[in-house]
Amino acid sequence: MTRIPFLKNPGVRVMNLSEDLLQIENLTTSFKIAGQYYAAVDDVTLTVKKNEILAIVGESGSGKSALAFSIMGLHTKARIEGKVNYKGQDIVQMSPGMLNKVRGKEMSMIFQDPLAALNPLMIIGSQIEEVLLLHDTTLSKKQRKEKVLDLLAKVGIPRPEHTYHQYPYELSGGMRQRVIIAIAIANGPQLLLADEPTTALDVTIQLQILELLRKLKNDMRAGIILITHDLGVVSEMADRVAVMYAGQIVEIADIYTLTSNPQHPYTRSLFNSIPTVKEVKSRLHVIQGIVPSLKNLPRTGCRFAARTPWIDASAHEDNPQLHEIAPGHFVRCTCYKHFHFPESAEEAGTDGIA
Repeated sequence: MTRIPFLKNPGVRVMNLSEDLLQIENLTTSFKIAGQYYAAVDDVTLTVKKNEILAIVGESGSGKSALAFSIMGLHTKARIEGKVNYKGQDIVQMSPGMLNKVRGKEMSMIFQDPLAALNPLMIIGSQIEEVLLLHDTTLSKKQRKEKVLDLLAKVGIPRPEHTYHQYPYELSGGMRQRVIIAIAIANGPQLLLADEPTTALDVTIQLQILELLRKLKNDMRAGIILITHDLGVVSEMADRVAVMYAGQIVEIADIYTLTSNPQHPYTRSLFNSIPTVKEVKSRLHVIQGIVPSLKNLPRTGCRFAARTPWIDASAHEDNPQLHEIAPGHFVRCTCYKHFHFPESAEEAGTDGIA
């Protein structure tokens, strides 16, 4: 996996945050398996502010994309509980008609796989025009085309007129991702969700896409939720970070606090798993085990306990809660107070590398 280096001078980034744009309260998203519902997103509470990038980070299977789809109201067979308040409107309770008016105009999503998100039988220009026409019927065909060309130029496509007439298969992965971003911002949304927007792109294109997102945030003063598993992307882009594991938020902090003083065992393990130049001769830390499947997920106690067997069971809460250990810095479960990395494979309880 390509990694982007951490910021060498994080103090140069100026956070200019204003009022809350999105308020997620006790959100639980459950899917039916063999007749029973299992929560993939479990009692999540978060806020997103205008002109802020909130990163949601965690391994595959942590519930990040399920959370993003819940916010956008895209699940069709899930049971959704809790509230997703956007500008005072609860998305969970919206009718399909009302949701369609908000989605694509007030809030938009950049999907992980641009090729799957685009219609292979339509030229690029028509696909972007379709989004414009859905929310503004007053534009003439000429005005729509002019706006499409302007959007293609805005997202860094060098020959907008040429790309307008191309099909998705004729574009590179980076160009297709730019088209997806153009579609997402076509109607000037205030909330933008980006689900792994740099997956499968080489490092040069990654940097271009991330820089484009940062520029769009500053230009539109939009709130952005960035879903990713790459901590390099997080440290480069985020204002605040929510670390997600097994459907729960286990740590929340601003980017500087999280990178300089991570507390939850899962967060510390993620950071410790990143190779650095200084540690090129040392062994790479490996997080034991995997994220449990939805059906086998423990619903009581600390969900990360099974992956830190060297930590005594008494260190964990029976019903782990988020504790505010410093202003704006929340950590789930008391096990963070007792966590340390094992010094040997024996202490870790494995036969391999600790």
